[in-house]
Amino acid sequence: MLRIKPSSSSFLSRCFSTSFVASSNIGKQPIKLGEGIECFTESIPFEFSKRFSKGSQVITLDKQIVVKGPKGVMKTLVPDFVEVANNDGLITVSVPDASERIQRTMWGTTRALLNNNVIGVTEGHLAIVKFVGTGYRASIEDIPGKAGKKQVVLKIGYPYLPTLEIPEELTVSSPNPTRLIIEGVNKQQVKQFAAKIREHKKPEPYKGKGIYVDNETIKLKEKKIK
Repeated sequence: MLRIKPSSSSFLSRCFSTSFVASSNIGKQPIKLGEGIECFTESIPFEFSKRFSKGSQVITLDKQIVVKGPKGVMKTLVPDFVEVANNDGLITVSVPDASERIQRTMWGTTRALLNNNVIGVTEGHLAIVKFVGTGYRASIEDIPGKAGKKQVVLKIGYPYLPTLEIPEELTVSSPNPTRLIIEGVNKQQVKQFAAKIREHKKPEPYKGKGIYVDNETIKLKEKKIK
């Protein structure tokens, strides 16, 4: 059977495509505000603005987006080139030049943060911490010498009891000894505190014992028999 070898020009045309202006699929999606939710921007004086470097470019965070709701207030620092518009309860985020990498990155990041903030001030965020293992459990107790302060006490097989002070911004409850529910307006704080608890006893892959967060699962391994 006769086979025709493709020419180099046709091969190259299939492997390469023309470039186009990239856009953020996340950034383009509008955010719907519920009843009683406010969203507006505030300018930050230059001397109080935070800065970070990206390669040779210095980005100044001289503006903040404020979201107010029944559960609290959230503020997000953004550079001046990020624009936020409120049209009849729909928040849209845009940047002047989506082909520039930094602007495109901040476009999608800002939209994701705003969406988390809107959910936080309306419904709140939560993380479920589960304790798997014989005798593994947690309790919420008062901190001696600190009036009104609470701490999480872990009983996870150590000869001592690890403790973690509960941040003021978070609410931690224990429906049963092997479950903790962490709630708060700030999603990052909620997940970070859950991760701190998990650090004390990460799930091990042979018996599956340890501390799990939300819907976390692990693949069990078989023990090597010598």
